[in-house]
Amino acid sequence: MNDQLQKRVVEALAERRKNWGGSDAKFANSLGINPAAYSRIKNGDTTNVLSDANWISLARRLGVQLGNEREWKVAITGAFQFIMGQLEFCKVNAASRLLCDAPDIGKTFTARHFAATQKNTAYVDCSQVKSKQKLVRHIAQSFGVGHTGRYGDVYADLVFYLRALPQPLIILDEAGDLDYSAFLELKALWNATEGACGWYMMGADGLREKIRRSIEHKKVGYTELFSRYGSRYQRVSPDTEAELKQFRMAHAAQVIQANAPGTTDIQKLIIRSDYSLRRIYHELRKEA
Repeated sequence: MNDQLQKRVVEALAERRKNWGGSDAKFANSLGINPAAYSRIKNGDTTNVLSDANWISLARRLGVQLGNEREWKVAITGAFQFIMGQLEFCKVNAASRLLCDAPDIGKTFTARHFAATQKNTAYVDCSQVKSKQKLVRHIAQSFGVGHTGRYGDVYADLVFYLRALPQPLIILDEAGDLDYSAFLELKALWNATEGACGWYMMGADGLREKIRRSIEHKKVGYTELFSRYGSRYQRVSPDTEAELKQFRMAHAAQVIQANAPGTTDIQKLIIRSDYSLRRIYHELRKEA
């Protein structure tokens, strides 16, 4: 861990702390570091505070790149504006919404950006925490609540803390990957935090189909969960193939304009990437 990278991690740590509504101790716990170690870092002492492995882990949690990769700048696309507006509404009003939309339109980027710039907001990649216990423990850690003890205590402490926080929001990305027991636990968490916590569930068409099929087959919990998330599949992209192509083309152009060098041929890059934001990202990395 060189000094330059360590400095970037410390800067990111200070920036993230600005958007954290809890105590220093809970902030440190949310990032998996000892509160005493965080206190030393906060006061400018980084000598032998953390091992290289812990610095790297901290960099990962804060989104600090280990290499000299290009910083991905925000493009104010239609999808970005729509999702940001919905997230803000859910946060302020302790509401819940369910977004099922086309892949590769910037859903994850937008959700991560919102979570990184707002207090008391947790972003969860459900593909990494598919089971009930992993999901709840991960959410608890994201808010700095103890997450390693008896599961019943972790759950109870999380509910208690969420009800005490001002305007907490939990963003559930890739929600279609969750196990059945995790979906049932989400319903229980929603019930326990009703009126006190906002929830935003996101996924592609697979999530919509999973919920629709489960409701059709009368699988316990899905009808109630769908109702709690607004009884509607939110969507920003158009349904028809021709309109979706135009939508993707416009988004691709905006993302390139925000991130590419001035010499980039935007139209050629759009065609070469086939309107895919992921491919555009990889193409721009080559130019970094």
